Amino acid sequence: MKVIIASDHAAVDFKKDIIDHLEKKGITVLNAGTDDPKSSCDYPDFAVKVCEAVLAGKADFGILICGTGIGMSIAANKFKGIRCALCGDTFSAKATREHNDANILALGARVISKDLSLEIADIFLSAKFSGDERHIKRIEKIAELEK
Repeated sequence: MKVIIASDHAAVDFKKDIIDHLEKKGITVLNAGTDDPKSSCDYPDFAVKVCEAVLAGKADFGILICGTGIGMSIAANKFKGIRCALCGDTFSAKATREHNDANILALGARVISKDLSLEIADIFLSAKFSGDERHIKRIEKIAELEK
């Protein structure tokens, strides 16, 4: 599995902990920036990098982190074919993979603990899309909205 991850300046340390955690599990992680906690950067720029990589097949999944995760998830969901879920609990992380076939996880570094973020990432990346007809139908309706 290959995961691309990016954060804005508010979540650089948070991102580093997630990268270290995932790499210890044998997951290939691509770091799309930023690595400067002093930098005042714009989170949509990093959402673009992650979304384009996932859509191009350069990564299986993406993880986006900013202060709340809200801005990253809004930016990511502007891309046709991206289903980004902001998760602050483990139930949502599992459900969004099983029901929504989400391909990007958004996290809020100022909202949840690092330990919880690692647990959420593990669950998100290990959960599988159920493939149930009712979920496929709903995802197809989302795709129609993208047109």
